[in-house]
Amino acid sequence: MTSAQASSRTWTEIQPQKRRSVPEGLWLRCPGCSTMIYRRQMEANMHVCPECQHHYRISAKTRIEQIADADTFTPMFTELRAADPLEFVDLKAYPDRIAAEQKKTGQIEGCHAGTCFIKGRSAMLACLDLTFMMGSMGSVVGETLTRAIEYATKHKLPLIIVSCSGGARMQEAGLSLMQMAKTSAALARHDDEGGLFISVMTDPTTGGVTASFAMLGDFHLAEPGALIGFAGPRVIRQTIKQDLPEGFQRAEFLQEKGMVDRVVHRHELRSELARLIDYAGM
Repeated sequence: MTSAQASSRTWTEIQPQKRRSVPEGLWLRCPGCSTMIYRRQMEANMHVCPECQHHYRISAKTRIEQIADADTFTPMFTELRAADPLEFVDLKAYPDRIAAEQKKTGQIEGCHAGTCFIKGRSAMLACLDLTFMMGSMGSVVGETLTRAIEYATKHKLPLIIVSCSGGARMQEAGLSLMQMAKTSAALARHDDEGGLFISVMTDPTTGGVTASFAMLGDFHLAEPGALIGFAGPRVIRQTIKQDLPEGFQRAEFLQEKGMVDRVVHRHELRSELARLIDYAGM
C-alpha cells in the first residue's frame, strides 16, 4: 500500500464496549453454606438453597401459594383493622407505623387466613406474615386466628396454622398478650369438638406465639433449622448462667426432645399435611 493510499483511507475509531453492570440482588450469598446462588434458581426451588437446603424466610402470600392447591385459597376476615386504644408512640405513632407497613408490604395485617384445598383435602389455613412487623401478634392477628379456629370448628375443617413471628406486638402492650389466652381458649373448644389442628413452625417462631397456639397442636411440624423458643438464647444464658447445648432452640434439637413431631422439608410439606389430614380421618 502506498503512502497516498494509506493517507486517503478512512479509519474507524474502535470504541470500547460499555461494561454491563449486574442487576442488584440477582445473586446472593447463602447464610447456610456461604455459596453464591442465583436468586431465581433459589426462588424456583421454593426459596430453598439448592446447595445446602437452607430454608429462606418467605411471606405469608408465598407460603399460601406453596401449600394450597392452585386458585383454591379464599381469603377471610380481611375487614379487620388495628385500633390504637393506648395511643402508643415509639419512634412514630402506632397508626403511622401500621400505615407505613401496609404501604411497604401491600398487606393489611400480619396474618392471612382462609379456606383452601391441600391436594384435594379441604382445610382452614392461617399463615402469619413475617414481612409485616415481624409477624407480631397484635389484636387483629389474634382475632383473625380466633375466627379461623372457630370457623374450622363449626364447619368440621382441619385447621393448619403456620407460625412465623417475633412474638407479641409491643405497641399493643397487654392487649397483645391477651391474644395468647383468646387463641388458646378457641383451640380448646376446637379440641373438645374433635377438631384437628396441625401447627407448622417456621423460622422464627418465638415469644407469645410459641407460648400459646403454636405449641397446642395435635401434630407439631417444623421446617429444617427453624428457630423455635420463647426467650432468646442470650437471655436464657444470662438467666441460668450456663452454656446452652449446640443447636439449642432449633427444630432438630426440639424434635430430639419431643417438642416437635417431625422436621419437614418445604418440598414435602404439602404431602405431609395431606397425609396427616387423612390419618386423622378429616
